[in-house]
Amino acid sequence: MADEGVIPEVEWPARPDTSLALNRMGTFDWDLDSGQMFLDATALEVVDLRPDEFTGTSAGLRPRLASGEEARLDARVAQALKAGRSHYGAYVRSRRRDGSRGWTHIQGHILRDPRGRPYRIIGIIRDAAHDPGEPGAGGERDEGRRRLTGVVERTTAILAHARTVNDVTDVLKDPEALGHLGAVSIMLGVVDGARIHLVAEGQLGSYVPEIEYTRIDAALPMSEAVRNLRPVYVGSREEFQQRFPQLWPYIEPLAVQSGVYLPLIAQGRPIGALGLLYTWDGEFTAEERNVLMALGSGIAQSLQRAILFEQEHDLADGLQRAMLPRRIPEVAGARIAVRYRAARMGRDIGGDWYDVIPLGGDRVGVMIGDVEGHDTDAAAVMGQLRIALRAYISEGHTPGTAMARASAFLRELQTDRFATCTYADIDLGTGMARLVRAGHLDPVVRRGDGSCHRVQVAGGLPLGLPAREPPEGGRSGGSGYPVASLELHPGDTLLFCTDGLIERPGGDSDTGMREFMEAVRNGPVDVEELADVLCDLVGDAGGGDDMALLLLRRRGTPAARGGGPLSHSLTPGDPHAPSMARHLIRAAAAAWGAFDQADEIELAADELMTNALVHTEGVGHISMRLTGEGRIRIEVEDTSSALPRRREAGDWAVSGRGLMLVDRLADAWGVEPRGSGKCVWCEFSVPGRAPDGEAPGGEAPDADAPHTEAPQAGAPHAEAPQAEAPDTPAADV
Repeated sequence: MADEGVIPEVEWPARPDTSLALNRMGTFDWDLDSGQMFLDATALEVVDLRPDEFTGTSAGLRPRLASGEEARLDARVAQALKAGRSHYGAYVRSRRRDGSRGWTHIQGHILRDPRGRPYRIIGIIRDAAHDPGEPGAGGERDEGRRRLTGVVERTTAILAHARTVNDVTDVLKDPEALGHLGAVSIMLGVVDGARIHLVAEGQLGSYVPEIEYTRIDAALPMSEAVRNLRPVYVGSREEFQQRFPQLWPYIEPLAVQSGVYLPLIAQGRPIGALGLLYTWDGEFTAEERNVLMALGSGIAQSLQRAILFEQEHDLADGLQRAMLPRRIPEVAGARIAVRYRAARMGRDIGGDWYDVIPLGGDRVGVMIGDVEGHDTDAAAVMGQLRIALRAYISEGHTPGTAMARASAFLRELQTDRFATCTYADIDLGTGMARLVRAGHLDPVVRRGDGSCHRVQVAGGLPLGLPAREPPEGGRSGGSGYPVASLELHPGDTLLFCTDGLIERPGGDSDTGMREFMEAVRNGPVDVEELADVLCDLVGDAGGGDDMALLLLRRRGTPAARGGGPLSHSLTPGDPHAPSMARHLIRAAAAAWGAFDQADEIELAADELMTNALVHTEGVGHISMRLTGEGRIRIEVEDTSSALPRRREAGDWAVSGRGLMLVDRLADAWGVEPRGSGKCVWCEFSVPGRAPDGEAPGGEAPDADAPHTEAPQAGAPHAEAPQAEAPDTPAADV
């Protein structure tokens, strides 16, 4: 290598190092394994670095490369290494010590070991300011055009997938997206009435607080661009200070030399503005201005699509929520949480719904459903169906009958839509729930000990489809929708959801169900917190379907049970059904600590069964369970609408004393209409058994547990009717 300084005389022929130095061509040697790089004196002169300023690594060239050029050069080298090439070359825009700009050409030869692994690059760094037809001198325009055009193409391609304003701002804040423009700060403002709201700012933290909210008539460059619908170019710091004195205090501490503010115009009106700040000064060339205008136009179109998308989504979400209950009523004895989340695809409106219906006393009805489709028709049908089903339930119809009538109602609408639904009628005093399902997901129950499982409900066809006969053994009263029973103990939680919470991209519902069950099992006890955890399974982006969720937790402290409920069918003509029922009732009474009362319990149950078999037509059903208040409850259901009445029997009468016996033996009894049938029930207190969650002394450990005063002996919960409506025969007991 030649000594530093002026060469007094050039030998003939000139040595290679002399030829390189006279043509401002230096050499470099880069060890890829250690990262060390050597630059000779001419190379240091070309990049305008003193020997003591160079760090001996490739990062040492960074101060002399224009913004964005380092990433482009690294990409060029990486591409050559990956492709197995032996040479690469690149023109990069350089930045001198005095702030002026130029072009430098870097060419390297890649050395590889016998296995083809690159380990060293030896090359040349030269001044390309006078290269004809290349980026230096006259070629600068072509290279700049290619570079800026590439930025516009890449940015436009990325913005084509932006759906929301946040998506647009994420693109602008990504250094890779607009880094080749050389901007150190990128700001996006959206017009909001007479103001401009800054919604995005990225790169180097060059945030200007003054323009977070500003009026369109303010003396600021972004406001001027929106006001005049023309770009604002600022070529130097002095121009910043003179033209925009209000902004200058925020620009002064930043390494900003110039900037441009582009109006974002869509359909002839301004919807926002884009600001770009640079660390170099000087006028923007005509080519750069054209490219920036094209970039602003593409961003404006994407921003308008995003704004319209969010407006449509908000409108659809508002319509959907207007179809849902405006509030969930407070229900004594339970805590209820609901959630609804709109879809993020299509028109973002669907037919998912939930509802909570107080039924008087301790009973409450809860439902969840999903109408086919994702459009305004689906939402309209959902609103009509929800109200109709609510009306049928409020009229006192059984769950199976209400579901069947709702299905017929949907068919009569002639919308060619179907809907899935699950409904539960829950007695919070006893914990017994009657569930019916129409093509919907099975509900899930989480017990007080943390265990959870899916509740298998036989179910019927989705609503709106032609009815079918119930499966053999199903008890639906001919409605086509079998009714299942479930006992909710204090502290148990019943969960309903639509398939939007379960389905995952690709249609893998099994994975979604496993994740759902795991989240339920390990989630918090509080239903509001658990609902938030379950919604987080799909995140804010969600999927292509909307989602509804309903959780009901029976208040009280979990306690051990002595056994599950008893359920037995009473079929006319079956001589063994009553005797089998009496045997099971006596065994259950003894297991629940009422051995001394077994005779009275068996006799009262036998009277209710006899009444159902003798005075009604059709199948009866007897159930017996231990309630949360420590009572034994017996229920006999039948399909007759005739209500029993108490009457005085003569000395020689063979009937008429049944209700008198029940009234004297039981602590309480009553009759509940069940739509197309009825339920006659009675209750017996069990001595020594405290209510669930209550200490033997009577103090409830859970403040949430409802206080239910036990009725006096002989005082029924529901008054037996004294007279019957015309044409309705009374059942004799």
